[in-house]
Amino acid sequence: MAEFEMTVAGRRSVADGVVELVLRARPGEALPGWTAGAHIDLRLDPATVRQYSLCGPADDPSTYRIAVLREETGRGGSRRVHDEVHPGQTVVVGGPRNNFEFEKAPAYLFIAGGIGITPLLPMIEQAGREGADWKLAYGGRSRSTMAYLDELRSRESAPGRVQAVPFDECGLLDLPALIAELPPEALIYCCGPEPLLAAVELATAGLAPGTLHVERFSAREIDAGEDLPFTVELAASGRTLEVPAERSLLDVLLEHGVDVLTSCEEGTCGTCETPVLAGEPDHRDSILTADEQAANDRMLVCVSRCRSARLVLDL
Repeated sequence: MAEFEMTVAGRRSVADGVVELVLRARPGEALPGWTAGAHIDLRLDPATVRQYSLCGPADDPSTYRIAVLREETGRGGSRRVHDEVHPGQTVVVGGPRNNFEFEKAPAYLFIAGGIGITPLLPMIEQAGREGADWKLAYGGRSRSTMAYLDELRSRESAPGRVQAVPFDECGLLDLPALIAELPPEALIYCCGPEPLLAAVELATAGLAPGTLHVERFSAREIDAGEDLPFTVELAASGRTLEVPAERSLLDVLLEHGVDVLTSCEEGTCGTCETPVLAGEPDHRDSILTADEQAANDRMLVCVSRCRSARLVLDL
């Protein structure tokens, strides 16, 4: 994936602990296009890359907009963005990439938890532009922590489309009630912390496959099987490598100089998605749907392994 330099053209606070950055292309350059649900990589130094959802207008060819929640107990990337990235600076960006594609439907239910509102903003804009029926249920710790709440209110074409549910005033989102009101043929798009996603998945278990679409900011808990050794064959070169039980597939590939793009290394960003030509992957990612995993034609090599003795990758 190509990387390019951008200038920080603007910065503002959009909620308690949330800063918005407007990144502008260099003079005379047009940015790669993107669709609702996409994210970019922000390279903070040669070894530190973080993914942030694009939350501005998708039809602006000169700027990207992201919003970053400061996470004091995180790995440090968000703290660096808050403390070190300011207007006038040059930053390195990769992408965009979309693992959260927005599908056309007559109606939508958007469910956001905290900073999970960011990938939903362009979807809401597109749904309104296309005349679809939509509703947003937006939960947060308090109103002051809920980014873009006023902006969302201004987008309401009918009263009641935006349901704000700050926990300190209202408690948790009433998911059963939201699902019960779901219009026929509606799709659900949800992004937020893992407890919310798990609750939404449970509440929608009886709906038709493909109704629910989620994006995770952190890896979900996976009941992984035993880590077994396996052989990986690289189809492009014919090389064969051994992956022992105690090492990841990605570690072995990188150790042997195989050119694999990687970023999160926890199966959430999609950077290392690799075509599978033969073998049965042991999928442990948080991106691929059940149908996509069952197809066994691709895998996230940072976390996934192999159930069969031999795996052939298109590398």
